[in-house]
Amino acid sequence: MDKLANPAPGFQRNPDKVITVEPYRGTVTVRTGDIVIARSTRARVLSEPPYPAAFYIPFDDIDFSKLASTEHSTHCPYKGDASYWSVQPASEAGKNAMWAYEHPFDEMTEIRNHGAFYTNKVTVEAKPD
Repeated sequence: MDKLANPAPGFQRNPDKVITVEPYRGTVTVRTGDIVIARSTRARVLSEPPYPAAFYIPFDDIDFSKLASTEHSTHCPYKGDASYWSVQPASEAGKNAMWAYEHPFDEMTEIRNHGAFYTNKVTVEAKPD
């Protein structure tokens, strides 16, 4: 295997950590109330036990006119730095509802240009094919 240009320090420290990213076979829809924020048949499911699985939706399938970027960010030693967006119109309920790793570590490039949503801030519906 070629040397990685931007390896995840988390995997270097904990090589037994397993994070999987797989295509979801079906449609994922994200709503706030009756407003659809995202709908995709190209979502990916990221599994990172013990955390709940998360759907990552391609940016092309997200209606960014319903979102506003925020100053909030977090760091994951396995995935990289996450940026956040709030649902518009801004309210506490939709604050920082979506996150994305725009420049993930090499091991997680499958989620680049994909956003994930907190299920306690928006409704995420997954309907298998």
